[in-house]
Amino acid sequence: MDFDRTLSIEQLEGTSWGEPKYDSHLVIRCHTLRRKALNEFDVEDLRIMIGQNMGLEYLVPLALETLKSNILAEGDFYEGDLLKSLLTIHPEFWISNPELKKTLCELFETNERSLSEFDTTDEIREGWFQSYRILKKAIT
Repeated sequence: MDFDRTLSIEQLEGTSWGEPKYDSHLVIRCHTLRRKALNEFDVEDLRIMIGQNMGLEYLVPLALETLKSNILAEGDFYEGDLLKSLLTIHPEFWISNPELKKTLCELFETNERSLSEFDTTDEIREGWFQSYRILKKAIT
């Protein structure tokens, strides 16, 4: 994916949402993040926006780069929360972006052993593997 990372999602999409019309922390944060330059995004910013299925064509490549360095990259919730967000993106995105899906699958499979042995709750670990199986099954 070739895009200018100094631009925001709003600038790249050419669409401004204006000010939030709903007073919720998540809505306000997403509006703010749409105006933030992509090269300033941290793991939590990626996790939030990907979790909301926003700006995926720009954010998924950034998230995959992050996971290449650390498959367990952590936002504000737990180690591996960025991975979980990627694994639970709507299947339509992966169907339209098979190369990105392939990269995610390769990353998961390369790190499968360390993920299965990682010291975390069973719920988190099972969530990664269940989401991965669903992703593979739904889109193959």
